Amino acid sequence: MNQHIKKALKIILPLLLGVFLVWYSLSKVSVEDIWVYLQKSDYWWIFLGALLGLLSHLSRAYRWRFQLEPMGYNIKFPNSVMAVFATYLINYTIPRAGEVARASILTNYEDVPFEKGFGTIVAERIADLIVMFGIILITLFLQFDFIYSFFAEKFNPIKIMLALLILALSSIIFFRFIKKSKSKFAVKIKSFVNGLIEGALSVFKMKKKWAFIFHTLFIWAMYVLMFYVTSLAIEDLEGISTGAILIGFISASFSIAATNGGIGSYPLAVYAAFSIFGIAQEPSIAFGWIMWASQTLMIIILGGLSLIYLPIYNSKFKMVK
Repeated sequence: MNQHIKKALKIILPLLLGVFLVWYSLSKVSVEDIWVYLQKSDYWWIFLGALLGLLSHLSRAYRWRFQLEPMGYNIKFPNSVMAVFATYLINYTIPRAGEVARASILTNYEDVPFEKGFGTIVAERIADLIVMFGIILITLFLQFDFIYSFFAEKFNPIKIMLALLILALSSIIFFRFIKKSKSKFAVKIKSFVNGLIEGALSVFKMKKKWAFIFHTLFIWAMYVLMFYVTSLAIEDLEGISTGAILIGFISASFSIAATNGGIGSYPLAVYAAFSIFGIAQEPSIAFGWIMWASQTLMIIILGGLSLIYLPIYNSKFKMVK
């Protein structure tokens, strides 16, 4: 397939999927119903959730400096902050283009070589991925009985155990094949796994590794708190369990990768998770839209201002030079 067609499809398909999921979610709960929930919501909790989200983004921008300092680059904190917000905004239009733009901003305004800047972004994504896996494992540990009971009601327990056994054996066979194989696919898999390991271990080689680890944990703690705090704005979600929050958060987080910024997929992912706990469809989807909209609005405003102010802020430094 032509490379231009591939690039176009990578942009168009997530957008089309997002539009379809928006239509599908609104076919389940109308705009009028969502508007009713929005009117009845406690805006204090929505504002507090947005503030927690803002703190996570600021922490991400500050953490980035720890990765660049060992390479001899002491970037300005405002540039780091604006680059982070610009990343999120651009990712709403073209998936993963924000990361490229973020590294380019450093190159333009801080003279950091593109490949070095981009390398730090990849390394921090690896750190985030590890924490995400940690949250999943903690959730499985805390909610194992509930999750097992839920699936046992839907499926035969013997079939579940058999499926897990087959999955485990298949994984062992697959990784042994990958380890010995020299095919392009196997090489890519090994390269990816080695990159994960190298990226994870590189954290412990930093001068400020504990500060980096603290900020990484802080970022994800703010994400989870943001999700929980915003749920308090919906009266019908009062008393929601910790398990529902954690599984809802995990489901919603993965939905962001499905479409540009989670458009359309985010509310449905929240509903899919909450439905396991018997939470009604209307407040679940309404909460998903409110949660997504509040964070998206913040990104649009701060990301837009960042793109406008970046050249203005840095022009004074160029004049000094």
